[in-house]
Amino acid sequence: MTEEDARLLREAAPQAEALGSLTPAQLEVIERRNWFRLLAPRSLGGMELALPQAVRLEEAIAEADGSCGWVVTLCAGAGWFAGFVPPALAREVVATPGMCLAGSGAPTGVAERTGEGWRISGRWGHATGAPHASHFTLNAVLHENGQPLPDASGTPRVRAFIVPATGVQVRPTWQSIGLRASASHAFEIRDLVVPPTHAFDIAPAVATHPGALYRFPFDALAYVTLAANLGGMARGFLRRATPLVLERRVGPNQQPLGARLQVRAQLQSSLQQLDGARGECLELLDAAWSQVERDGGRIDEKPLRDAALAWARTAREAVDGVYPLCGLSAADPRTELNRVWRDLHTATQHAMLLS
Repeated sequence: MTEEDARLLREAAPQAEALGSLTPAQLEVIERRNWFRLLAPRSLGGMELALPQAVRLEEAIAEADGSCGWVVTLCAGAGWFAGFVPPALAREVVATPGMCLAGSGAPTGVAERTGEGWRISGRWGHATGAPHASHFTLNAVLHENGQPLPDASGTPRVRAFIVPATGVQVRPTWQSIGLRASASHAFEIRDLVVPPTHAFDIAPAVATHPGALYRFPFDALAYVTLAANLGGMARGFLRRATPLVLERRVGPNQQPLGARLQVRAQLQSSLQQLDGARGECLELLDAAWSQVERDGGRIDEKPLRDAALAWARTAREAVDGVYPLCGLSAADPRTELNRVWRDLHTATQHAMLLS
């Protein structure tokens, strides 16, 4: 990402928050850079960027604007599913002008088997980037003759589906204090029949495209991309807060806080802790990626997962350590600093980050 890209995203952020969705200027940058196709197969027109590079890019976008980073990360993450969809359908999806995949992993819908394929109905709670979506991905419980289809253990079977946005009703439900421009609205589907090819599974063994990106475990990919967003937002907060704190004048003598050693130490400590957690996570990610590239074998996901959660946790703690030094402007919802604070704390509520 260039400095000009970052400036455009950053300057459009207040308008995006007011609109409750990304602005045309932000979407133009995303489309020009092909970021919604960040993880889609290169053979289909995607970027198929190496995961360590993609994570660092997503961090940088989130530093410029949290909502934009969140939308790119989650929608590009859904675009990664093109590596598991039948090739003809994947090619059609990725070639769609303005291609953007939104969706939900919650299995809150039903897919009833029919002679034509599957009849899908349900409501899903949050789909980041819903207003921009050309397609939606979703999880649904499989049914036949009105009854759940069990897997080998007797548990109702769940599969992922991809459907065109024309068959989806977006419900404007997103009212969070932060990430407002992520437009993570609910969506509904009623009796939409799709061919069998629109159902897919997500596992390296069933990937429909070659390459290390589609052999990388989904959970590990999700953890590191989410953590990168929190890390980027935290870095953006500290970058904006530091001059404000150093210059803030308090007390009878109106002495700047920057004159206090403990204040300067807090600022330095917060940044160092964030850099440390980031470095540990990215080092493990780089090693895991090299292993998958080298031999395609399974990786030990737990260390990477734990490091990603530590990065996310440290991002919140670093911000909360500096926030009390910022003064009332940081509590004013009209300020840039407050928007970044709200974005980060909203992002921390993602269910995967509670693990």
